[in-house]
Amino acid sequence: MKHIIFLLLVMLPEISVYAQDSHFKVSARPWIKGQKEIPWKEFNTRTIAQLKGFIPVQQVSTNKYESDINAPKLSSTGFFRVEQIQNRWWMIDPEGYRHIQKVVVGLRLGPSERNKNAMSQRFGSTSVWIEQSAQLLHSLGFSGTGSWSDEESIAAYNASHKEVLTRSTILSMMSGYGKKRGGTYQLPGNTGYPNQCIFVFDPDFEMYCDEVAKKLAQNASDPHIIGYFSDNELPLGLNNLEGYLTLANPNDPGRVYAEKWLKQQGVSPEEITDRHRADFAGIVADRYYQIVSSAIRKYDPNHLFLGSRLHGGAKFIRPIIEAAGRYCDIVSINYYGDWTPNAQAMDSWGEWAKKPFIITEFYTKGMDSGLGNTTGAGFTVQTQQDRGYAFQHFVLGLIESGNCVGWHWFRYQDNDPTAKGADPSNLDSNKGLVDNEYQPYLPLTHAMKELNINAYRLADFMDKRKR
Repeated sequence: MKHIIFLLLVMLPEISVYAQDSHFKVSARPWIKGQKEIPWKEFNTRTIAQLKGFIPVQQVSTNKYESDINAPKLSSTGFFRVEQIQNRWWMIDPEGYRHIQKVVVGLRLGPSERNKNAMSQRFGSTSVWIEQSAQLLHSLGFSGTGSWSDEESIAAYNASHKEVLTRSTILSMMSGYGKKRGGTYQLPGNTGYPNQCIFVFDPDFEMYCDEVAKKLAQNASDPHIIGYFSDNELPLGLNNLEGYLTLANPNDPGRVYAEKWLKQQGVSPEEITDRHRADFAGIVADRYYQIVSSAIRKYDPNHLFLGSRLHGGAKFIRPIIEAAGRYCDIVSINYYGDWTPNAQAMDSWGEWAKKPFIITEFYTKGMDSGLGNTTGAGFTVQTQQDRGYAFQHFVLGLIESGNCVGWHWFRYQDNDPTAKGADPSNLDSNKGLVDNEYQPYLPLTHAMKELNINAYRLADFMDKRKR
């Protein structure tokens, strides 16, 4: 019974833990896979202004990592780590202060001709761009950058400034191996595999991970790095068992393993249940996380392993989350589909993994941006002000969970419809906090700043009224 709880989680209503807070309505349109004509709906929304008893401040004192220097200092290791204090998980920064990872994904220059022209006119050089971009992020209370960022420019900026941008690197171990092995293909937002089965049973995968991880030794002494993502949105889920069993090659290591495992269970393919499917998905996840984490820690034992950015149904399957918790320092989750974070799901992630989580992708798209907004999994709203409301509403829900240690806004810059070779999920949508001319969306960024600079006080406020 415990293995099918994921079926219940996705049916829970979107409710706030604190009914005493007021709400207002925001018109939004969810993304539903395979549906083009999706009706607009009114969603209950709560911002800082609706929090009963909380008075926001306009500025706070932080250290160079945007950490909380107003709380008691804890033991420091010179690198980021995690610690559970009473009923809340925290990152602890290299100096020993409480840290929430508030970052932006994809801090890099846009590749289109339009982006290049705007960059030349606005900044003139990459060094000026990273300087002004860092100033923008810090002014909004963000502490650094997430995946797919210009890490070379960020490292150069950090080497010459007191206030730094933290960074988290994505290694793409399975997708990189798949590209080398052959058989993968591009899907919207992630990599596709034969029968959506990753090559984790291949004997060569472990050797490939070791080769990739060797490069991490050069990062081992850098205190500005949070840690590593091993991959993005792997197809872990209930379809894995039948997927491996039906691979075309009867000698494929994954098919051989699945057939042997099913025989050990004493069931035929016709007798497979969701419990078998969930258990096997957990085995695939366990093998994957064990291999990649061992390789990472062999060459860089100082930085956090942040997981593989779980998404879709995988994040609701207990054996997968348990496997992630056995090897990850923090479980990373790309979270779409819910206007309000699911409180029971967030409680379950902490219970199952016995580790904290971070939300590594979320966003909304505004119709006033001039973009089509036909791609991408985030909600669509009418205005940039509504995007700001949605940001505060979603993040307040995350802060209510004592298991959440950060959020990654996806992403720095809008999609440019004129860009060539873009991922199918990033064609024409208003995901950025800046547009294609590098101009910030002020109603959105004002809301981000108010939330981010009050994040530590909000966590303490919510913990206090839980007691």
